[in-house]
Amino acid sequence: MNIQLLHINECPNWEETGTLLRNALNAVGKSAVAIETVLLKTPEEAAEYAFAGSPTILIDGEDPFPNGGTTTDLACRVYNTGARLAGSPTEAQITQVLREHL
Repeated sequence: MNIQLLHINECPNWEETGTLLRNALNAVGKSAVAIETVLLKTPEEAAEYAFAGSPTILIDGEDPFPNGGTTTDLACRVYNTGARLAGSPTEAQITQVLREHL
């Protein structure tokens, strides 16, 4: 399992998302899986990934939270948590998508 966390430097949510992602990996018994954090600095770098705004989680190169496409805009991302819009998915949402990829 290859996990990447794509982010921009100005994003206030990427570190919290990384923590939630680590907790979710631990919850599904994948604590040994590394999280590769990728800092995107240019639109050209963003174009190299399935980037949908910061933070974007990729599991084996795919976004488990598709929201209508990718972007080269170096901007923040909003997630629908079911209860509200937030700067990251919930730990429960991340845990669920990880279980689906096992």
